[in-house]
Amino acid sequence: MGHSHSHNHSHAHSDLKGRNLFISILLNIVITVAQVIGGLLSGSLSLLSDALHNFNDVISLIVSYIANRLTKKKASLNKTFGYKRAEILAAFINAATLIIVAILLIIEAVERFQNPHEIESNLVIWLSVVAILGNGFSVLLLKKDSHTNMNMRSAYLHLLTDMMASVAVLIGGLLMKFYQVFWVDSVLTFAIAIYLIIMGYDLLKDSFKVLMLFTPESIEVGDIVKVIQRIESIKNVHHVHIWQLSEEEIHLEAHIDFKEDITLSQFDVVLRDIEVLVMHNFGINHVNIQPEFGKCDDKAIIVQD
Repeated sequence: MGHSHSHNHSHAHSDLKGRNLFISILLNIVITVAQVIGGLLSGSLSLLSDALHNFNDVISLIVSYIANRLTKKKASLNKTFGYKRAEILAAFINAATLIIVAILLIIEAVERFQNPHEIESNLVIWLSVVAILGNGFSVLLLKKDSHTNMNMRSAYLHLLTDMMASVAVLIGGLLMKFYQVFWVDSVLTFAIAIYLIIMGYDLLKDSFKVLMLFTPESIEVGDIVKVIQRIESIKNVHHVHIWQLSEEEIHLEAHIDFKEDITLSQFDVVLRDIEVLVMHNFGINHVNIQPEFGKCDDKAIIVQD
């Protein structure tokens, strides 16, 4: 049996991610407090809903920050993988809370739409501008890492959607100030909530697949089997398992039936060839192979528990 390892992010990069998350947490605490006070004083549901979303952002960012810190802990005898899946779990939790908050906003928006009332629009306008600036800065801090890390993407989406929500609240405040269209407050809240559900569902689905050890969508098991079986000494590849442990690690486990009873040193040469092939073609950086010769099992079963 053999395996290989490959890591893409340094501790320095992880520290930078943690710092950016911490700054975003502080910014969102300030924004949340300001919006709650402003929403109560002005009577604006959209401002209060934005504050609720911001509070959810604070919780989500804290979860992401803790997960980012946990991933730095080393593996141990009773935690052989360490906390490498902490960020995936954080992404799942954040996506779920995003959807729950959105549903609560829809309920509130419907109730308020049926009973609209006058709102202090000036306070709504100024506080939404503050939120746009604060969340906009946080979005820029997390944007780069959101492309490569599911946990950072969950935090980034929370902040991006909140910035967009604040833009919607600003537009609503301007319409209420100049045109006295107060029902727009509920409509914007509803629109924000629908957008949150759409964004949250995609992330929830992706993180769920990783947690359930599903094969990454970019990888076809049949293609891997074909590539490995091109090696001259290999007769059959079966009992294949492929899963994503974390953002940086994709694992392959398989039984390989050899045409001849080869030595361990010959197997090591074949193993290195397999590692190069699957890394180059499929981005798999952890390989575990069980070599076999003349073993009586069903070689036709490619995937099995």
